[in-house]
Amino acid sequence: MMNEKETISLVTSYVGKLLRTRFGKGPESVNAFLCERCLVLHLRNFMGPVEKFLLTQEEEKAFRYTRELLMESLLPELKSFLQEHTGLNVSEFYYDWGVHNASGVIVGMFNTAPGALEDYPGKEDVHEQVVKVTAAIQKVPEHIDSWWVTPRMLAVFRQGITVLLEKEMVELGYTEVLKATKRRLEKRMLEQDANAGTILNKTLTDLYADWDFDRDRSVVIYIFQQ
Repeated sequence: MMNEKETISLVTSYVGKLLRTRFGKGPESVNAFLCERCLVLHLRNFMGPVEKFLLTQEEEKAFRYTRELLMESLLPELKSFLQEHTGLNVSEFYYDWGVHNASGVIVGMFNTAPGALEDYPGKEDVHEQVVKVTAAIQKVPEHIDSWWVTPRMLAVFRQGITVLLEKEMVELGYTEVLKATKRRLEKRMLEQDANAGTILNKTLTDLYADWDFDRDRSVVIYIFQQ
């Protein structure tokens, strides 16, 4: 059995190569963080020349759509690599991109029973703010939890937040439009109205959010300054 350091080193090297093969250009750096509930890959300076061009043409929609297609084909490979070479059993992936600074995260959730997680100072207040924003956009989550992946990375997990209109949009094949709209609105509101940094006395540097409509779940990653 590999130790955590070996696992992380193997995963970062594999992911860097995989992204380079698929996108033609890999990220400048891949950092992997492992905790009991998930694996988080933080990608820095990850943007190819074609993607840069799309963004200068204000084609964020095309940029996200292209990435979506490539990620969909790439994640099954990543899942089987993790299972085979590290014994990590990822049940679902989430990902999001910070267009403004060419960063991104890929989050692999483990198939662990959602037991009670450790409390941390400010946890209740963070949940209260996130629930408020979620309720304003969708509905009160049936379940919410959060945990520190590292001392500067907080993961927030929500389940049971999709409303009927969204389910219908997914059914009709409008998943991309729905995700794009939700990302814009929800990330803006989470930054402005549920800024966990204010509660936790930290400075927020990045915020990522993604949804799995089939499972009706969502993951938000807050990254704070060192």
